[in-house]
Amino acid sequence: MKLIRFGRNGQEKPGLELDNGSRIDVSAFGEDYNELFFGSDGANRLAEWLEHNESQCAQIGKNIRLGPPIARPSKIVCVGLNYAKHAKESGMEVPSEPVLFFKASSAIVGPYDDVILPKKSQKSDWEVELAVVIGARASYVSEGDAMKHIAGYVLHNDISEREYQLERLGQWVKGKSCDTFAPLGPFMATTDEIQDPHNLRLWLKLNEKTMQDSNTSDLIFGIPKLVSYISEFMTLLPGDVISTGTPFGVGLGLDPQKYLKDGDIMELGIDGLGVSKQPVKALK
Repeated sequence: MKLIRFGRNGQEKPGLELDNGSRIDVSAFGEDYNELFFGSDGANRLAEWLEHNESQCAQIGKNIRLGPPIARPSKIVCVGLNYAKHAKESGMEVPSEPVLFFKASSAIVGPYDDVILPKKSQKSDWEVELAVVIGARASYVSEGDAMKHIAGYVLHNDISEREYQLERLGQWVKGKSCDTFAPLGPFMATTDEIQDPHNLRLWLKLNEKTMQDSNTSDLIFGIPKLVSYISEFMTLLPGDVISTGTPFGVGLGLDPQKYLKDGDIMELGIDGLGVSKQPVKALK
């Protein structure tokens, strides 16, 4: 299934995108796509409910805003430098173990919402990433069991303010957590929708020019390793997001460097996970 949420910001309702591209309102199911939903086999329960109720579900117009496809999770755990070429362009060593950092869940917005540049920002950057949504509580999970703890996958633009991230004291979280810096969607695909998450093309265009074009087959640390590794240090709760890293082609790595400015348009996609587009606006 392809889970969507629609409506005004902060008032989103759950829906589904069907195989024919149409969208339906499933709010009558009575649950949002949150920790309780994912932790109680929500996708399978929803599928069973749909067998008897799909004909009663209202259609969602294409002009209706799509919000982030999952409710705000307890945490977003990001993986840095997880593509070798990206580590090189960032001037950093290829890591011997996953590099972890947090992104505030308050940064989450919908797939077509504006990205707002922070006041005085000069170095805001783009990062197309495959994100994993946890489906079952995970603590000290083995790599062999890790995939059993995944609910699905979602497209993520891990917007990053490089001055805040790299030139200010402290951890990367400051450059990753500004409002609107985590566009998710357009939908979350359940695991049955994605045959091989380690063989997906991912790309990003800035003002119609291709900046990133790679494949998840180039991940240094694959998804089972990431879930297992992260679960050694913290419990992953249903609905939590793991963003698996970005490939070569960010603005930081260009010569000369290039960063987002007011009026830019980012468009990005991953095989099987749709396409999103975010206009860039400066905070007035």
